[in-house]
This record gives sequence, structure tokens and C-alpha cells, in this order.
Amino acid sequence: MSTRHINPEGLLRSPAFSQAVVVEQPAKTIYIGGQNGVGQDGKPVGPSVGEQSAQIFRNLVTILESEGATLANIVHWRIAVVEGHSFDEGVAAFQQFWNRADPPPAITVHVVAGLNPGCLVEIDAVAVV
Repeated sequence: MSTRHINPEGLLRSPAFSQAVVVEQPAKTIYIGGQNGVGQDGKPVGPSVGEQSAQIFRNLVTILESEGATLANIVHWRIAVVEGHSFDEGVAAFQQFWNRADPPPAITVHVVAGLNPGCLVEIDAVAVV
């Protein structure tokens, strides 16, 4: 399996995301449903985007490790943030979990009216192993 993270000339180049990711060969694909910042009890871990984002990344790591994968295998994630809340704390949490030597995935961010009760952010992802 081979992936290429592309940032064609003429488009913004960011250390936080790739414009697109190309999967060159057949591989195992993991579609991860929307993860909220909740613990095993299903309750939000804290009242901030930062706390909830850190929990989301812990949840993603748990899911990926169960399939022999890591965060570096994520090729795309979609982030939903509740309106009125900045995702800056979420970006800080991402930087704590992401190995900067790995090219970042393609990312889509949406501002939404609401999520599950008490949740401020949700991330779903696609990983290729």
C-alpha cells in the first residue's frame, strides 16, 4: 500500500493539513464513526474543546491500535465544532498527539449548531493500512 499526500502548486501549503491524499494500491480501509470527547462511560470528559479534543484523539488511537494502525494511517478526518467555540484548543491537542514527521491528513472542518449533549467537537476519520 502506498499513500501520497499532495499539495499542488497554486494551493495553500499548511503544516496542519494536506490538500488531498492519494491511495495508490488496495489496502485495508478503516472508517471511524464520529468520535466525541467522551470517556468509556459515554460522558463528556470536560467542558472545553481542548479537553474533549484530547479525549477524541485518545479514542482514535484506541480504535486504530485495535486494527494495527496509528494516527499516521489517517488519510482524512472531518471535524465538527459547535458554533461559538474556537477550535484553537483542538489544534493544540492535535499537535500533542500528531508526529510532526508524518504528513498530515486531508481535513474538513464544519461549524455546527449542536452535537450530542455536552459535546463541543466531533471527529470522524478514514485510515488506510
